[in-house]
Amino acid sequence: MQRQPIGIFDSGFGGLTVFKSIIEQLPGYDYIYMGDNARAPYGNRSFSTIHQYTWECVQWLFDQGCPLVILACNTASAKALRTIQQHDLKNADPSKRVLGVIRPTAEIIGQYTQSKQIGVLGTKGTVQSGSYLLEIENFFPDVKVYQQACPLWVPLIENGEYNQPGADFFVKLYLDQIMAQSAQIDTILLACTHYPIIKQKIEANLPANVKVVSQGDIVAKSLVDYLHRHPEMETRLSRNGHNEFYTTTDDTADFDHHASLFFSAPVKSTFVSANDLVKC
Repeated sequence: MQRQPIGIFDSGFGGLTVFKSIIEQLPGYDYIYMGDNARAPYGNRSFSTIHQYTWECVQWLFDQGCPLVILACNTASAKALRTIQQHDLKNADPSKRVLGVIRPTAEIIGQYTQSKQIGVLGTKGTVQSGSYLLEIENFFPDVKVYQQACPLWVPLIENGEYNQPGADFFVKLYLDQIMAQSAQIDTILLACTHYPIIKQKIEANLPANVKVVSQGDIVAKSLVDYLHRHPEMETRLSRNGHNEFYTTTDDTADFDHHASLFFSAPVKSTFVSANDLVKC
């Protein structure tokens, strides 16, 4: 059978937390992970730049044989997914699919709250897009959503500084800001796939009654459901149990070290130049 893996994309390491959950839910498939670390973080970039970078990586994954790509990145899902789905795929290959992480999360996040008040923590790009406000309102119109951008969390995590004492200040800073918006918030959504790495720190700085929800299992279960509903895609996917990792940083040893922490297993990556992505 021709190799047709599932592609997993993120701007850096965070998507590996989703990838881990997907493998647990869908073992045995072939997967290719692409981390655009050389151009990360995406959170403060413009819509057009994020769309350009994301589409370049998606096309590269298509060229590797992936008929299905998961944007395991909230910023890319918020700022690039719609354009890719509605415009780019029509010109590239309408038989291929690109899915994100926002809609699957919005479909069930309202089930976690008793107070009907949710806090969403994300990058500046995700928060400014308003994607979670719109999507959650579609599914749970009675739920009030508060947002807080956490611009320093991804750099701290990507650079391995999240366990340093100085990181605690910035963890508490943004949590205090979101909780100051409403004392009735009883559910916090980690709307960035990097944030599960500091979930314990986040929980330690919140009231005991506040649930902290990460996306890995949610997205993985949604993908299982998607493949059940789309057997025409499921039957295309190859099953050799192969996992491949690629990064746009030329320091693959550094990527492998940090990626192993996110993936909870050893990672051996291959370098792909961002210049080569532009040619796709």
